[in-house]
Amino acid sequence: MRETNWAGNRTFTAERILRPRTIEQVREAVAGATAVKALGSRHCFNDIADCPGGVQLDLSALDVEAELDVDAATVTVPASARYGDVAVQVHEAGFALANLASLPHCTVAGTVATATHGSGRRNQSLASAVSGLELVTADGDLRTYDRHDGVVVGLGALGVVTRLTLDLVPSFELRQDVFDGLSWESAYERFEEIQDAGYSVSMFTNWARDTIDQVWVKGSGQPGADFFGARAADGPRHPAHAAGIRADNCTRQLGVPGPWHERIPHFRLDFTPSVGNELQTEYFVPMKHAVEAMEALRGIGHRLAPVLLVSEIRTVAGDGLWLSPFHGGDRLALHFTWRPEEDAVRALLPVMEERLAPFGVRPHWGKLFHHAGDYPRLADFRALAGELDPHGKFRSPFVRRHVFGER
Repeated sequence: MRETNWAGNRTFTAERILRPRTIEQVREAVAGATAVKALGSRHCFNDIADCPGGVQLDLSALDVEAELDVDAATVTVPASARYGDVAVQVHEAGFALANLASLPHCTVAGTVATATHGSGRRNQSLASAVSGLELVTADGDLRTYDRHDGVVVGLGALGVVTRLTLDLVPSFELRQDVFDGLSWESAYERFEEIQDAGYSVSMFTNWARDTIDQVWVKGSGQPGADFFGARAADGPRHPAHAAGIRADNCTRQLGVPGPWHERIPHFRLDFTPSVGNELQTEYFVPMKHAVEAMEALRGIGHRLAPVLLVSEIRTVAGDGLWLSPFHGGDRLALHFTWRPEEDAVRALLPVMEERLAPFGVRPHWGKLFHHAGDYPRLADFRALAGELDPHGKFRSPFVRRHVFGER
């Protein structure tokens, strides 16, 4: 039986899945393959991790230990390490990662390769914390890179990442407060104030209701009982509470302080993340178009809501990584957690992208989308891929379509 991705909507078509235990075995596998792709936590919803007829490398058994450098304030981790596990280790040593995604279950390499992010006007994507990485290139050579903006968000098109070095900051505490019923008028008129109200701020909606269902504020201060007109929640909430999902798998709320790694994610490491049986899409537009983009999607809210479990609105700071959706400036993030109805979702994607096209929209690389958007350093990335992989063994159908523009 062939293996599938996390959501079960993609069945991998690789001829073999290998599980090397050493970096030398990774190098041998890559050098001997005609088509190869690394396989992470499988938390992707398109074919970015597939390798039709080739070899997938599951690095979860790789015999590589995490190494903490206290003087440099960095941690070097194996590619298959989960953020939730790394977080515990660095916290115990008095350090923190500046940001985490909603789910702590994903592998570091897969998260970085797709520029996955958390939330916060001043918080960059998780890929921005990478100060170095090891990469096995097409000939089996092991190369080391330090702060190379073209290599970090690689989409698997440059080689197989075996180790990454992440910058750390001093450990810190946060509280998490949830508010119900924010008016759209407040969201439009005071959007930047709302996003600046915490270390991380997320708004949850289905785009069709008259108010935004919830606002999650993660910060160090007491936001009060009234949040721009929204009222403090009287108990724990799940982002998809309207779909009847209990809050058991969510991180601690109600303003109780706790360590950064137990507050920044929305979901706990020891539970099934998010809803489980779902699909996902995410789009990013420059912050200057935030209100216009939200208004554009509200205009088709009646079409989105029947297929949605929940949608999240948040912000991400810009970076200089070549294929990062945040390259060039801060962006509004519009995330969609869909019911497992892929035909209905795919029918909506061109409609949504047409609505967002005037704002320079880019999608999340690991989720469902129609068009990849424009990147000013794309030609440079293609040249780098040609240098490291001259015969195209890492050029999966996904890479050919969305990086090289092939049909």
